[in-house]
Amino acid sequence: MNWSLNAWNNISGIYQSIIEMPFIRELAEGSLDAEKFRFYIAQDAHYLEHFSKSLALLSARLPDTEDALRFIRFAEGAIVVEKSLHDSYFKQFSVSNKGPMEPACHHYTHFLKSTSVLDPVETGVAAVLPCFWIYREVGKYIYTHQQTENNPYQLWIETYAGNDFDNLVNDAIAICDRMASKTTSDIQKQMLQAFKTASKLEYDFWQAAWDQRKW
Repeated sequence: MNWSLNAWNNISGIYQSIIEMPFIRELAEGSLDAEKFRFYIAQDAHYLEHFSKSLALLSARLPDTEDALRFIRFAEGAIVVEKSLHDSYFKQFSVSNKGPMEPACHHYTHFLKSTSVLDPVETGVAAVLPCFWIYREVGKYIYTHQQTENNPYQLWIETYAGNDFDNLVNDAIAICDRMASKTTSDIQKQMLQAFKTASKLEYDFWQAAWDQRKW
């Protein structure tokens, strides 16, 4: 079993909890309260700013030049492509500014940045993977199960269920597998723990949006 398959099996319960969350269920139905989505999209804008920094930090540490270039492109995608999505929703939902970074976002982004800088580079690469992978799986799950016409969140669904994002995620998974295959069993375990922690923080990010959790 390769590293990524084992990692996904280890977070299968977390992923199941995510797709059963009220936030995700109502997003798929198109019935999600607009105020909850405003909270989410503002915090996600904060998150992506810092997520892209984590990717850039990792790109500078990656020993393989091709992988380093891929991570630079990942960072560019986080800033450019998803910023376009946010700008569209900021306009649609009348969000004038992001406001402060709230606890769940603060916790998640600081975990990623510290892991990207202070831990083995393999561990940092594993820590950023759930953001890619879980979003793809959630996007595809919603896309194949949705029964709502004129869903106000359709652009979000199509972004993460689309082929471009699918290809990006496959690249990120492949990099993790290659790095895991070349490292020690101890670092593989660190990678797995970082992957699990980030997956839990993905769940908490959506739950915080549902609760509109603030300082």
